[in-house]
Amino acid sequence: MKKYNLCFDIWGLVLFLAIMIPNFIWFAVPAPNDILRAESATAALDTIASVCQVLMVAALCFVRNTEQVKAGGYKISITSWTIAVFACCFLYYVSWIIYYLGIVNVPVIFGLTIPPCLSFLFFAIDRKNMIAVVPCTVFAVCHVIYAVVNYII
Repeated sequence: MKKYNLCFDIWGLVLFLAIMIPNFIWFAVPAPNDILRAESATAALDTIASVCQVLMVAALCFVRNTEQVKAGGYKISITSWTIAVFACCFLYYVSWIIYYLGIVNVPVIFGLTIPPCLSFLFFAIDRKNMIAVVPCTVFAVCHVIYAVVNYII
């Protein structure tokens, strides 16, 4: 814990809001063939995922690795991890576009599920924020199980 301090990371918030934009649109504008509005069969798992999501966002936005900060970590630099974050965001947006075109299949469901989780995880790894990696990983596992149980099986 000595390697971490509480410090606001604007880029963690920017990433979270970037991932949430399609969700905000979805809340306001239903998609054709909108299976995502069905009642969940994994209520207990959804609760665990929600708690982990809050912890993940809090860790990404407010926990900083002091070694990363000393190395100029307040900035976003182009690394393989940041490229992976942007690629995952791109895949996520493409999946939402396809979903809004009325196409719902396994690749689209996985496109709406896996890339956003990976973008958070890759961001945490890039920032050397191992505190955020734990809730990111648990959230990702819960999110994938939710998608498989509710929309694929």
